[in-house]
Amino acid sequence: MPKAAAASAKTPSDPVSYEAALEELEQLVGRIESGQLPLDQMLAGYQRGAALLEFCRGRLQAVQDQIKVLDEGTLQTWTQE
Repeated sequence: MPKAAAASAKTPSDPVSYEAALEELEQLVGRIESGQLPLDQMLAGYQRGAALLEFCRGRLQAVQDQIKVLDEGTLQTWTQE
């Protein structure tokens, strides 16, 4: 298998929801904090955790932006990115 295909096969997909991302992040933190992961898995876990955190922050920001719109009395359609 070519290296590019192998690398893409190992890339985790985006979570389906904020709740799914948060659950995965909590499980990941538990595994990292246990101290039982080999160094390479710990690094991969840290990288995945950073991606999940970015995803969650983006979703929260979108919701906060929508709330600001509602608070200003202007109802607009909210689109998820």
